[in-house]
Amino acid sequence: MKASKVSEYSKHQLELATLAKALGHPARIAILEHLARVNACVCGDIVEELPLAQATVSQHLRELKEVGLIKGTVEGTSVCYCIDEENWKTIKEQLNTFFRELDAACQNCC
Repeated sequence: MKASKVSEYSKHQLELATLAKALGHPARIAILEHLARVNACVCGDIVEELPLAQATVSQHLRELKEVGLIKGTVEGTSVCYCIDEENWKTIKEQLNTFFRELDAACQNCC
């Protein structure tokens, strides 16, 4: 099989793949669900919500922050996290467009 070259893909495809990778772990989904549910910046209690060590939760938070799904602000000695609403809307639009295009293309599928 031919090795994939990143340069062969569009910016849009690379962005969606990066987002999909960030969403590809159940702990990250749980973090997003928790942040959406509390609808506020959350500091230490994310660790209490998950059966994971602090360092592991921090790694997942970093992944979500890198793709722009969440943002963090420093408050004293801790970082408080919340959904990045502006990026969330943009990402939601990108995903909706992607799924609409797939739906339209699949109208003539076997």
